Amino acid sequence: MWTKDHRARQAGFERRRYPTDLTDQEWRVIRPLLPPSSARGRRPGVDLREVLNAIRYLAGAGCGWRMLPVHFGPWQTIYWWFRRLARRFLFATLHNIALMLDRERVGREASPSAGVLDSQTVKAPHAPGGGGFDAAKRLKGRKRHIMVDTDGRLLMVNLTAADVQDAAGAERSNRQPKAALC
Repeated sequence: MWTKDHRARQAGFERRRYPTDLTDQEWRVIRPLLPPSSARGRRPGVDLREVLNAIRYLAGAGCGWRMLPVHFGPWQTIYWWFRRLARRFLFATLHNIALMLDRERVGREASPSAGVLDSQTVKAPHAPGGGGFDAAKRLKGRKRHIMVDTDGRLLMVNLTAADVQDAAGAERSNRQPKAALC
């Protein structure tokens, strides 16, 4: 027999269309971090939870903006919100909060005291900005610098030209927080 609890659970299952959709618990954590709607002007006609679901779908599927399923809304709207949230460093903030909570959950200090840095050169001969030439690898392209803590949690990602050394790539990410978005 269908009760109110059964109907509420069924509505939750129907609402969650993709494995990348936010759960109710994740939404409760993220919601206070989102920018409030403006007191002036027209109210946003888009649900921010659906915007975040669309962004997570894009990241999980690895598809382009124009390949976004239509029930998320126009891809231009989702892209506009993505740019707005990225400019506010929302994704870096979410990453840092999740990192600290996960470290505390396993009994570690919230802020790591040590990290492991490595880089990888990727061939990209037509990279914007000219790329660079990594003499050690003999490749023209880009380099990604990644730092993890001693348990393997991601701390920093920085993309540079291939001719940038590991130490310099790590220093640049400390001075430019926009490049360190994960």
